[in-house]
Amino acid sequence: MRPKGAVEAEIVRLLKGAGSFVSGEALSRGLGVSRTAVWKHINALKKSGYNIDSVTAKGYRLIPPYPFNDIEVASGISTGFVGKKVFFFERTDSTNRRAFELGLKGEGEGTAVIADAQEKGKGRLGRRWESPGGVNLYTSVILRPPIAPREAHELTFVMAIAVAETVAKSSGKRPTVKWPNDILINGKKAAGILLEMDSESDRVHFVVGGVGVNLNMRKKEFPPVIRETATSLFEETGVEIERAEFASRLYSSIELWYKIYLDKGFQAVLDAWRGWFDSEGTRVRVTSFDRVLEGICAGVDKDGALLVRTPSGTVERVISGDVEAAV
Repeated sequence: MRPKGAVEAEIVRLLKGAGSFVSGEALSRGLGVSRTAVWKHINALKKSGYNIDSVTAKGYRLIPPYPFNDIEVASGISTGFVGKKVFFFERTDSTNRRAFELGLKGEGEGTAVIADAQEKGKGRLGRRWESPGGVNLYTSVILRPPIAPREAHELTFVMAIAVAETVAKSSGKRPTVKWPNDILINGKKAAGILLEMDSESDRVHFVVGGVGVNLNMRKKEFPPVIRETATSLFEETGVEIERAEFASRLYSSIELWYKIYLDKGFQAVLDAWRGWFDSEGTRVRVTSFDRVLEGICAGVDKDGALLVRTPSGTVERVISGDVEAAV
């Protein structure tokens, strides 16, 4: 038995792939269902917000723009496991919270949560992630790596590469990664990553990798406090980004780099991450819970910790903190 919405998602895939009219008979054969069933699924798609042209003797044609919903997201998934199962919410408190709850209930690796809007979007250190509806991507993925809790931070680098790659492919702009978990375009924050973990002392049960990407927000829509430091792909390119398509690309990239991490280890991931990191050799200020450290960024060590060369010449190792350019 197909999961709920699977036939509708397959119809959307077939109609998009054709780019023109597809007969009811062809859909019936391709899906292995009756012509009557095809008609019912087409009507269900129309009720879900799809604009479908129906012409006698020609069949059905999908007309853009497409809605952002569970069917649209599912129709673009081509991965082996990341995003293969998606829980879609029009509005939720936080995709990370929902994914964490699902992880506790035993949902499998790669299960994703995606929302049109978040009421309590979460950033690092308890900060709020602005999450209006209709414009951006908010998603979280459950991963179950066979690693110790002390290694879980390594997945931040996996996620950062995946987000940076997807931003580059979708916008044509090459972003940079800001240690440890932000994605910047022209020095402004376009995306953030938040990892949360459930574990015992010696093993990880699961990690939730949350991603927020500013896709189509206009500058005037950002809160005044971040208006000059944040950006979106639309602000940088002038082009609207299809959110479901972006999600599909992101899930594919996460799956790719997660497999590399499991097969080749953290060093392979860290080497790739360095290709997106441009702070080495620049003057930085790192604000931690108990101190402020200034100096020249000396890159990252084999564990992913930030290295800062102080004015005295010593190299300090930073495992957490907020980094900004120092004058």
